[in-house]
Amino acid sequence: MIVIAHLSDIHIDGGHRSVERTRTVMDYLEDLPYDLDAVLVTGDIADHALPAEYEQARRLLTSRHPVVICPGNHDARPAFRQFLLGQPESATPINQVHHADELVIALCDSSVSGSDEGFLDDETLVWLEDVLAQAPAKMPVLVGFHHPPTLLHVPYIDGIRQFGAERLAALTGRHPNLAAFLCGHAHTPAATTFAGRPLLVAPGVVSTLRLPWERRAHAEDHVHLDQPPALAFHILDSKGGGLTTHYRCVNPQSWANRRQPRRT
Repeated sequence: MIVIAHLSDIHIDGGHRSVERTRTVMDYLEDLPYDLDAVLVTGDIADHALPAEYEQARRLLTSRHPVVICPGNHDARPAFRQFLLGQPESATPINQVHHADELVIALCDSSVSGSDEGFLDDETLVWLEDVLAQAPAKMPVLVGFHHPPTLLHVPYIDGIRQFGAERLAALTGRHPNLAAFLCGHAHTPAATTFAGRPLLVAPGVVSTLRLPWERRAHAEDHVHLDQPPALAFHILDSKGGGLTTHYRCVNPQSWANRRQPRRT
């Protein structure tokens, strides 16, 4: 059985709240009596793309489990590379692949400099097609990015989703080993399909989206700040039993007295 933890939108901003919520989720994962195959973090790592935010995020996201991270619309590629990944500055897409024993995870960069919308560059699609082609025929590949490539029926998010998605859909049709798409950006747990594959959206760690039919104080009141941080667990049955997702909230208060002084 393959178990992947999936979190998103930690928005480290130097303040106490985002740090504590991220630390709560990571401590919860560290305390699990099970070695995860990977921890995916699908974007919006820093809130303002500042070096100090990335350095703090790097410490917070340290784990005994393998951690794979991609940028979101609040991130900036040069600073992300330098301060979070320890690589030379570059504005080229940050695409990363993680190989597990029975799984390949391809994290694509859907960020667009200066825009909240998402788009997969041609360079990224060529890279992804190569990853899919090189994977063993019967080995599942999970493809992740920040922006959902289809409507979630929330106007606030749908207006800044991933555009140009027909190119990704065409690529998907050529690779039956692509098992599912994973993303963030929406700050809400959601499940739908794209190009005939599951599309699974991670909850937000820093906040939770208000759905259009929920009460709000004013028109721009888009998120709940009083909901606990949450994450998803994706389970792949290595014997061909398909994909299952569980969503889990983590109450910060329940972890306050259990926390180990391992990160700052």
